[in-house]
Amino acid sequence: MSETGTPTETRKMTGADIVWECLIREEVDVVFGYPGGANLPIYDALVKYSDKIHHVLTRHEQNAAHAADGFARASGKVGVAMATSGPGATNLITGVATAMMDSVPMVCITGQVGRESLGSDAFQETDILGAMIPLTKHSYQVIDIRKLAATIKDAFYLARTGRPGPVLIDIPKDVQNESIEFVYPETHDVLPGYNPMVKASESELTEVARLINEAKNPVILAGHGVLLSGATAELTTLAEKADIPVAVTLLGIGGIPASHPRCIGFMGMHGGYWVNHAIQEADLLIACGMRFDDRVTGKLETYSPNSKKIHIDIDPTELNKNIIVDVGIRGDLKQVLSAALPKIKATKHDEWTTTIKGWMGDSRTKDILNRQSDKLFGAFVVRDLWEATKGNALMVTDVGQHQMTVAQYYYQDHANSLLTSGGLGTMGYGLPAAIGASFAGRKKPIWAVVGDGGIQMTINEMATAVQENANINIALINNGYLGMVRQWQEMFYENRFSQTPISSPDFLKLTDAYGLKGYRVTERKDVISTILEAQAHEGPTLIEFVVEPMEMVYPMVATGSALNEMVQRPITEDQFSDMEV
Repeated sequence: MSETGTPTETRKMTGADIVWECLIREEVDVVFGYPGGANLPIYDALVKYSDKIHHVLTRHEQNAAHAADGFARASGKVGVAMATSGPGATNLITGVATAMMDSVPMVCITGQVGRESLGSDAFQETDILGAMIPLTKHSYQVIDIRKLAATIKDAFYLARTGRPGPVLIDIPKDVQNESIEFVYPETHDVLPGYNPMVKASESELTEVARLINEAKNPVILAGHGVLLSGATAELTTLAEKADIPVAVTLLGIGGIPASHPRCIGFMGMHGGYWVNHAIQEADLLIACGMRFDDRVTGKLETYSPNSKKIHIDIDPTELNKNIIVDVGIRGDLKQVLSAALPKIKATKHDEWTTTIKGWMGDSRTKDILNRQSDKLFGAFVVRDLWEATKGNALMVTDVGQHQMTVAQYYYQDHANSLLTSGGLGTMGYGLPAAIGASFAGRKKPIWAVVGDGGIQMTINEMATAVQENANINIALINNGYLGMVRQWQEMFYENRFSQTPISSPDFLKLTDAYGLKGYRVTERKDVISTILEAQAHEGPTLIEFVVEPMEMVYPMVATGSALNEMVQRPITEDQFSDMEV
């Protein structure tokens, strides 16, 4: 290094080599992708770097994005996905949109036709830059090799700082082949106005403390930002010091241990009756890194009508977007809470706690798990999975009834241990995301809980799991329906089950064909023993749980209803006579 900090040693490299050199300097050790004509130079160069970076060949580019997403959520690092131009690049879109909605740091690198062919409708040319602009934090197309290394460095910085998210880098094929003296940049040269390090003012912190100190019935709303900012300790300290109950969003699960006495549980459309009532009756809401999504609030006009509201979020566009608040603070949650805590008084809210416990006790006596039944329900499977794994698994879900059941019945005491598509609700996410998570180095079993609908969207990744010998377990909840859609049809469309019954292959024959260890369970007495047997197997496994087809997920807040207007009993009780409430 020179006295100015600039590297003095340079080497001439192709653009393809520069890609891998930059990834190594960004501490990337695994990449998920699929080669094609427009990114062949990058894949050819990989041969020289395969001792430093492991490449996972997914069976579809969308799943490369989901795997990079799962890796990022499980590891806390930036996930990397690669694809060629045209259909390869467009196949990434769903995975990128999933990551964007859930604030997941990811860098996607796509090949592109040569610069001389841009705009000519050349073979496999697609304006992926234009397509991705609304789905990424930022999108780059590198048409000058001199800017390639700096672009990659900036992309990683953008992806991981502020509100994390995906960034696209599109590289024409001739730029990959071109050569230049490679110098890795020392500094960032990011977008004008990008400032992720905003801090709360002293007056804002004072007002936050005043509202908390004066509140009689406060509730903390813990969102994904708690996990992204690493603020679990600060949040827990606030809850303990000021004796405030904590409700969690779907992506906020694990932001405070489920077993903590201040954690009251999962909120929203399928949240706990007592949780939603606490929110509606609160006199102060402290929203921490959450965005007041419609699945959380119910009808906006009736949402927690008598409460003051504090909203802390690193993204200023979320403040006053859906819910008008009394104090909106843009800043990193960990820093804001750390600065506010000394101003907050230690107190007790015994009467408020007693009231919430009363709601909880009344509601839990009506819970499906308290009913005796010889039938096998998805809720039973999830609860038994929690017991068999002692609550210590890294859970990855698809989207549907089983997703909500995991949120309700798999109690998480650990941060970043539930990976799921929250904002976009992407069916098929579970299997590829679990494969990605298996490369994160977490020392805990991985369970992908999927439905018979979602698994068939990305089932080809069983081949990837086998090729990589990924130590993942798949819990397939097979009810013969697109369950959540069927539930809505039963509740709101007079039992017209239009296109929700779904047939499936013989999953055990399929697992045998792919080379996975497969099991089938039809009775509850066999659930835990089969889970333990599968988990002890080295390599990927799948258990098909054949469950009751007409199971419903309760409670439920119907669209357009207030948060505390919850359906708590089956609509057609004759189907559930042994669980009548």
